Amino acid sequence: MPAPRTSTGVTAALIALVTALALLLTSTPASAASAASAAEQRAAERWYLSLGDSLAFGFQRFKVGQPAEAFDTGYADLLAPRLHHGQQRTTLVNYGCPGESTTTFATGRCPWAGAGLPLHDAFTGTQQAAAVRFLRDHRGRVDLVTLSLWGNDANEFVASCNGNVQCILDGAPAAIAGIAANLSGILRQLHRAAPDARLVVLGAFDVNVGAFPVTHPIIRQLNAAMAAAAAEHGARFADPMPVFNPEGDTGATLCTLTLLCRDGDAHPSDAGYQALADLME
Repeated sequence: MPAPRTSTGVTAALIALVTALALLLTSTPASAASAASAAEQRAAERWYLSLGDSLAFGFQRFKVGQPAEAFDTGYADLLAPRLHHGQQRTTLVNYGCPGESTTTFATGRCPWAGAGLPLHDAFTGTQQAAAVRFLRDHRGRVDLVTLSLWGNDANEFVASCNGNVQCILDGAPAAIAGIAANLSGILRQLHRAAPDARLVVLGAFDVNVGAFPVTHPIIRQLNAAMAAAAAEHGARFADPMPVFNPEGDTGATLCTLTLLCRDGDAHPSDAGYQALADLME
């Protein structure tokens, strides 16, 4: 017959059992801790969404044929490192599409992607639908949305006049009204998807050297219409004309801030994109 256990032995056994149970109940598996940490990190992420055309993309003609990563001096690239939410850095998502107009943004495929060329951040469907999806999926965590859309609309209108100046003058009011109406519809969708995000619309500057007496008033009218559309939906408007087309300047500033004098490219130089980033900030 086995000897009876002493009270000391029983006490030691109970302590060991309770300690083991406590460790089992309070310890967290490494995988669960890692998952929780990853979830917390995702919840803390803050975002900057760049939308629009070649300006949003950071396009420069001499880089065509290179990967999207080579277009890294655009205003979105320069703005993103300046943005912080407390101690949290803001991550850039850039849907900018060279060739995009206010029409294709809402109802068509990105022309750049349609030609088989790479985007910074690829998306399916229209840029507007992709933007709305992103804003809804990250609601409350998008600090800034910037939008540049006007250049390709203007180019299409001017091309339709085949160089006829009177046609441009006569048709400009209707063309501007169309751009503003399309822009208003786009901003309405973006604001609904992210009512708490800061939304900034980039205006137009004039690269028509030699025709400024005719084109400056038209560009100013376009900017006024876009500014009104922005204000209607709680967005800020950044007007680049005073920077790119200072009063009395006949085009010298454009040689610095665009690539016009380098290779006939009306897109901003690195200095021009820096000026746009400063303006939009």
